[in-house]
Amino acid sequence: MLVTGKQILQHADEHGYAVGAFNVNNMEIIQAIAQAADDLRAPVILQASQGAIKYAGVDYITSLVKTTADRIDVPMTLHLDHGTDFEEIMKCIRSGFTSVMIDASKHELDENIRLTKEIVRIAHSVGVSVEAEIGKIGGTEDQIVVSDAEATYTDPEEARIFVEETGVDSLAIAVGTAHGVYKGEPKVDIDRIKEIDRVVSIPLVLHGSSGVPYNILEKAVAAGIRKINIDTDIRASFAGAVKAFVAENPDEIDPRKILKPARAAMTDTVKEKIKVFGSDGKAWK
Repeated sequence: MLVTGKQILQHADEHGYAVGAFNVNNMEIIQAIAQAADDLRAPVILQASQGAIKYAGVDYITSLVKTTADRIDVPMTLHLDHGTDFEEIMKCIRSGFTSVMIDASKHELDENIRLTKEIVRIAHSVGVSVEAEIGKIGGTEDQIVVSDAEATYTDPEEARIFVEETGVDSLAIAVGTAHGVYKGEPKVDIDRIKEIDRVVSIPLVLHGSSGVPYNILEKAVAAGIRKINIDTDIRASFAGAVKAFVAENPDEIDPRKILKPARAAMTDTVKEKIKVFGSDGKAWK
């Protein structure tokens, strides 16, 4: 069943776990996430970036996720990840996304607040939830590139002001994670998560979580993180399985046979994350 981002994260906040937010780009990825969520009875967020929408088309992604949500009896949210373009966000809302992210974190606080408030006003008028970001998370996410020098940690007081001024439903914070593949072990500021959680009243979001050691993710959840974004690890599982199959079956040309082990590998990866986040068995009706 398809629910809003606010609904799915409020339940997580009330019960002390995090929901996995997994990026989707095609049918096999959506099927893999849905299978894992169904097997483990876990609420789940399927999110598409602007790059994924450009690749697959917003109507294809919306239709695939809606079909999946109708077939799988666990709470699901269809979410726009890192929406930086007003028209793109509006297109997703019109298409049937139940949650959108406005990422205006590259701007100064006042401008970030102004842009976010406008999206919140529009989205809330049609029952769509909104995630925003404060602080700058390093790495590369589609067309968004933030260098190590530009990355900045979220200030708890600015986070409090931002949430009060915008009325946003969830907040992505910069606490040491980064998008893409890590060159070394990330240094996640757990104390900063705790402090931000103390001063804001909405669920917190951790981006760039692929490759973060599981013991750190568990600490982040205990500190107040309620949505954890995973993309790179799914891509790695997909690519690894395809490469292995093609190496063993160099003459195979049937895409169904090539992609089947990739789908299974992604399902295993998503299941592993769900268990770490503590969302297994948390589905409600």
